[in-house]
Amino acid sequence: MSNRRGASREEWADRIAALDQREQVRKEPITVDRIVTTALRMVETEGFDALTMRRVAAALDTGPASLYAHVRNKAELDDLLIGALSRNVELPPPDAARWREQVLDVFTQLRDQFLRFPGISRAALSAPPTNLDTLRVTEGLLALFLAGGVAPRVAAWTIDAALLYVSAYTFEVSLRAGGVDREEVLARLRMLPASRFPHTAAHVEELNSGAEHERFDFALGLLLRGIA
Repeated sequence: MSNRRGASREEWADRIAALDQREQVRKEPITVDRIVTTALRMVETEGFDALTMRRVAAALDTGPASLYAHVRNKAELDDLLIGALSRNVELPPPDAARWREQVLDVFTQLRDQFLRFPGISRAALSAPPTNLDTLRVTEGLLALFLAGGVAPRVAAWTIDAALLYVSAYTFEVSLRAGGVDREEVLARLRMLPASRFPHTAAHVEELNSGAEHERFDFALGLLLRGIA
């Protein structure tokens, strides 16, 4: 047996008592990044309708007043969320020979970001963007259009129209989260009398065609090809 002296009985008792005591864990400070991350996680799992300042505060184990010290209101939070998603969009160096392809790729990236967070495109529709990350994307898109020889006003209006389409498209997808029974839709359309709906009856398949994001690519491609 070792002659080395260990802890005294009193010290040993203190150590045992400490096992039952909860250490005070210092709360992680509230920051804008934490607020945005928490809000995005909530939207991703529960949808945009579930997002409120009060619920974000509760998730961060604090009160709404603590959030308002960093984010003024829900509108500003919405803008920050779109900015956070825009930050993930990669902007290519403008190539005059491939500008349409590059533009479509940027809008596709934005579409995929919105689809990760059901209904979040409503935040993009609610107010003009003031976030620098969001403006970075529009600046990059403008550079691509101008590299392709598109007039500035035509470029600006096309960007606006395309962004509206991306938001509307992703919002519609979020509303159909449960999926659409295509066979049921087709069956109902086939029941329509051809005497009153001749064109619909003749083209039922075409009216309901398209897999994955084929219609998205078609609509934006049509818009971009229409630019002289």
